[in-house]
Amino acid sequence: LARGAHLAAMKADGLRLVQSGDAPTLCVTESHRCAFVSALSDLPPQDLIFLAIKEHQIPAIADELNAIVNDSTVFVTLQNGIPWWYFQRYSQGPSELCDRAVHSVDPGGKLAAKIDSRRIIGCVVYPAGHIVEPGVVKHEEGVRFPVGELDGERTERIQRISALLVAAGFKSPVLDDIRAELWLKLWGSCAFNPISALCHATLKTLCTFKQSRELATEMMKEAERVANALGAKMRVPLERRLDGAAKVGHHKTSMLADVEAGRKTEIEALLGSVLELAELVSVSAPSLRAVYALMKLLEHVA
Repeated sequence: LARGAHLAAMKADGLRLVQSGDAPTLCVTESHRCAFVSALSDLPPQDLIFLAIKEHQIPAIADELNAIVNDSTVFVTLQNGIPWWYFQRYSQGPSELCDRAVHSVDPGGKLAAKIDSRRIIGCVVYPAGHIVEPGVVKHEEGVRFPVGELDGERTERIQRISALLVAAGFKSPVLDDIRAELWLKLWGSCAFNPISALCHATLKTLCTFKQSRELATEMMKEAERVANALGAKMRVPLERRLDGAAKVGHHKTSMLADVEAGRKTEIEALLGSVLELAELVSVSAPSLRAVYALMKLLEHVA
């Protein structure tokens, strides 16, 4: 599913993936049983749908999704940040939060009402890449796509989805607690993304410059307290998470790329949602709140 110049290029020349290192460029065309379309209504019902657009883009296509589902269709969600389904089939933390909407990413709970949570498989995306030009995507690093049922069960379908991803060359462990893995990635993203977007700094720079590293540390400590209050535990030390981000090198975060391109950012999914959850569990988050305010101001004046 694509539009504009990206769709036109793929229809003409296929979708090309430029891989990192010495790996060859891959090209997928419509002759490879692949369809490039501009509307979901152009597709027949699907058994498995990888929902790979940003969270704030989903509401625009939510109604169309019903046109391509059958009785057993499964959605694998690939969004950054706190997903709209976070409290659906939820048992890790306070019971009073079960089935509550996350309004910062799903105002009014519309997505929760339109997409049956029993169809959802959670997935955390670790690979980084970007569109070089229409029809050409550059893979920079990472091959991990851990997956998990929202209730933590090891079902037949989750095992099959994991096996499909592994067969395609990815690492895709089945997790008992997909929310904890979401938090592990978000733990860094809620700090790294807005700091980089505000200061036009790469990961290596913001994680090694003294003052920005200290700010990221405070933001991550606040986020960890929120995660812990919701029943999620980080499986790596904070300093290791920071050092791991620095080792990625001079990589621009997705939020910085969005700011430079004049696109809407994922500030609500990556930070607004964390603040919403912080209020639910009465956790103070002054550093997160201050950086969120600056990002909202940046979007306002842009």
